[in-house]
Amino acid sequence: MNDKETRLTQSRYDRQAGLFDLMEAPNEVLLFGRVRRRLWRDVEPGRLLEIGVGTGKNMPCYPTDARVVAIDLSPQMIRKAAAKARRLGREVDLVIADAQRLPFRDGVFDGAAATFVFCSVPNPVAGLEEVNRVVRPGGRVDLLEHVRSGFGIVGWAMDRLNPVVVRMMGANINRDTVGNVSRAGIGIDEVESRGFGIIKLIRARHASVGGERSGSEQGVMANVAHG
Repeated sequence: MNDKETRLTQSRYDRQAGLFDLMEAPNEVLLFGRVRRRLWRDVEPGRLLEIGVGTGKNMPCYPTDARVVAIDLSPQMIRKAAAKARRLGREVDLVIADAQRLPFRDGVFDGAAATFVFCSVPNPVAGLEEVNRVVRPGGRVDLLEHVRSGFGIVGWAMDRLNPVVVRMMGANINRDTVGNVSRAGIGIDEVESRGFGIIKLIRARHASVGGERSGSEQGVMANVAHG
């Protein structure tokens, strides 16, 4: 695991936290808000993990009868999310944590969800393997991600622009997240494409890797030290 790259990603999102919602507002109005609601509409209730809570944009969409644990790498983003939860009157367990090293026992969650997160995790396959580990057998994994376009010239341009975007924003714009989900051993049920194939809504489920994990049915959350 590249700890230097992880710390750099954290610092980039800490730096953006204060203006993040303002910078994202046009995308939210034009497309992201609609597909975000589409993702959460079908998320099953239960004990849920949200990876990359950011400023808490998904909180209004959480299932009403779900118990949600939400993580983020950035302490500044977590502070924004905590304020959002208070305004909404929503009880959410917020944890500062790295998606590549989730501080939870095997199989403790009924499902997991993330929106536009695995573009910025330094090692996305490692992060997705961790998601697979902490979700119970058969539990849902629902993801909304932007990926590299399959259209020749557009994909070529995204490759060329990616280094600049990463330095400025922390997000990669040319990842193959659908492929990374499969590489992590998560079973894909369905993929919906939006925005000329750049936006992917991925419906998937926990798949055991290397056989049944001991204790996954009865796993309990590990104690987590914040920040």
